Amino acid sequence: MVATNVKANRNIQNTSASKLEQLRILMVDNNLDCYLIPAVDEHLNLSVPAAKQRRAWISGFTGSAGDLLVGKDAAWLFVDSRYYEQAELQVDAALIKISKLGLEGNLSLIETLEKIAVESAQKSTKIRFGFDPFTVATEQYQNWVRKFATAGIELVAISENLADKVRETAEILPAIDESPIFSLPVSLTGETAAQKLARVREAMQKANIDVLPISNLNQIAWLFNLRGSDIPHIPIFISYAIVTADAAFLFTNRDRVSPEIKKELSAAVTLLPYADYPSILESFCVNLSNKVRVLLDSKHSTAGTYQLVLGGQKAENKIEIVFAANPVEGMKARKNPVEIEQMKSANFKASRAKVLTLKWLTEQLENGNVLTEFDVKESIESFYQQETDFQTLTFKTIAGAGANSSIVHYGTPSPEITLKPQELLLLDSGAQYLAGTTDDTRTMIVGEPTTQQIEHYTTVLIAHINCAMQQFPKGTTGSQLDAIARAVLWQQQLDYGHGTGHGVGAFLAGHEGPNGISKFVQYPLEPGMVTSIEPGYYEPGWGGIRLENLYVVREMPSKNGTAWYGFEPLTYIPFEQKLINVDRLSTTQLQWLNNYHTSVVEKLSPVFDATTIAWLKKACAAS
Repeated sequence: MVATNVKANRNIQNTSASKLEQLRILMVDNNLDCYLIPAVDEHLNLSVPAAKQRRAWISGFTGSAGDLLVGKDAAWLFVDSRYYEQAELQVDAALIKISKLGLEGNLSLIETLEKIAVESAQKSTKIRFGFDPFTVATEQYQNWVRKFATAGIELVAISENLADKVRETAEILPAIDESPIFSLPVSLTGETAAQKLARVREAMQKANIDVLPISNLNQIAWLFNLRGSDIPHIPIFISYAIVTADAAFLFTNRDRVSPEIKKELSAAVTLLPYADYPSILESFCVNLSNKVRVLLDSKHSTAGTYQLVLGGQKAENKIEIVFAANPVEGMKARKNPVEIEQMKSANFKASRAKVLTLKWLTEQLENGNVLTEFDVKESIESFYQQETDFQTLTFKTIAGAGANSSIVHYGTPSPEITLKPQELLLLDSGAQYLAGTTDDTRTMIVGEPTTQQIEHYTTVLIAHINCAMQQFPKGTTGSQLDAIARAVLWQQQLDYGHGTGHGVGAFLAGHEGPNGISKFVQYPLEPGMVTSIEPGYYEPGWGGIRLENLYVVREMPSKNGTAWYGFEPLTYIPFEQKLINVDRLSTTQLQWLNNYHTSVVEKLSPVFDATTIAWLKKACAAS
């Protein structure tokens, strides 16, 4: 493994050095001191088409999050704790400094720019910081404006992406918007596009909003009941949208829209070329007889869209920008009864596939067969694909054995790394079905576990159970529940670097907002929202543990008239009995675990043969 990484780093050096050199030539042409290459694309997607994987193409780092800053003589990659190990394996530190956010002595992007500015101020010059405004969220841009106003940093929006210019000299970029768009029936969505538009317009009217630009692809796909395959693992398509009181515009490649869908849309939506978005938006903001209020969601709209609207504001002074959450985001998160039933159906299929994989894995190991990470990946993906209406994976399957299980987003299961006795195997996977999106994680032991493995696994399991069985009053935020989950780890001075849970879409993104369970989410959980619960523990060189189910928020019977909520499982997969120290579970926690395992058997037995049922009952035996 070490020799492989050395070779990989040598290749990165040969390619990244040349790419950085060419980028710096363009920086000189634009009189820039620094240039930002974010992980996201023009729609702020973290999962991006091959043609938009700019940061990965230049740096070699393939993690879904992490921005690259290129200076005249140095470069910095900013990653959070999920990617510390992965960045070290993929990035040549001689070319790019890895800044591990959250660790003492590691600077953030803003701190790094401010440090460069201080050094430049000694020469009595300001630094020019360049970026593509369509790859930066409005919120981030506004924060820069405030932070850099007196810091000696000049913000320079570059209309042409410099990373693209470098890449275009080396290869022909693949198309990003040619996959067919397809529509979903009301039997899957629960509402027509017209009904959804009516709800959006009602929200706009209450807020006195005239124009609503939408650049978030998940919001657009949900609003119009359309799906595509432009983005890896997420059934969405490259597009923009604008909604007004009496019109709706969808901007995309019209050649990939069938006549049938064009006819469906014609009554409520005007279909226009993707490239027309800037001019149409500007027309709303310039050719005005009355003052117009435009809503911008600063988290989901780009600085590019913000500047388009500002152009109209400066030209006529008739634009009022209202910064608020896009109403579509909350509507999309609160699944209707039809969407909930479909999510149950999809996650039932995924649970069945994962159980079959665990049974296969157990039998292979008991028979003395040698398995690799890649074998496990191939098995779960095969079982997913055997289910009806399978579309794609939710993300790259994570099958990490031994030390690799500590790499939180380890998405490259190896055919050379075998499963060894007394090592952990972390299997995080999901599938997209027409009915909905799935995501679940189980950690297993190969052979017999050590005492430390049992204790850490039991701690993570208690964290999961405490969160999953928690009832909470209306208005409870994700940050409050996050602390409840972490409490048992904190008591042992343990923690994990990712959130406890994330929202999940209805045949959309595996990660969606506004809800989530993490230190930073102040949005309340509400009935109909789907969230993961996935506490973990990771120790480099030793291994990692993560236990993840999906749940839907449900209203609970109330004793005092106050609204109380709780979680209903969507995932039904046994936990690893050999890794559980039941003596550490309280009576309530043990009851939850036994009830959950009873439900797993009851839910899945009708679709399994006798042999599989027998295996499942053993895996779910009461503790």
